[in-house]
Amino acid sequence: MQNGFLGEFVNWITLIGYSIEAFGVIVIVVGALVSTVHFLRGYRLLPQGQAYQCYRQNIGRSIILGLEFLIAGDIIRTVVVADSLENLMILGLIILIRAFLGLMLHLEVEGSWPWKQQQRKD
Repeated sequence: MQNGFLGEFVNWITLIGYSIEAFGVIVIVVGALVSTVHFLRGYRLLPQGQAYQCYRQNIGRSIILGLEFLIAGDIIRTVVVADSLENLMILGLIILIRAFLGLMLHLEVEGSWPWKQQQRKD
């Protein structure tokens, strides 16, 4: 009886992990679409180059947020589903790569590391 419950639990956690990852993909796609619409509607109103910079920052923020959900889904599935050291190492590597991408995107978009507050330009 416990095997049935445990198997059901693993299935639910796997489904939840994949759902969170799917939400991350949706965040990236919707963010890119919204950023594109904003860019196309307002690029003539902003000084040259600033519209592109805003567009790039908005897409970068969408990717960063989506990556956070992708990492969360990986972590949830890793905790329950990783039944071998090899699977755990592969998922750990994927998480490291995604975290590195998130850090680099944050540095590119915001101009500073996430743990440092950017000085305000008043």
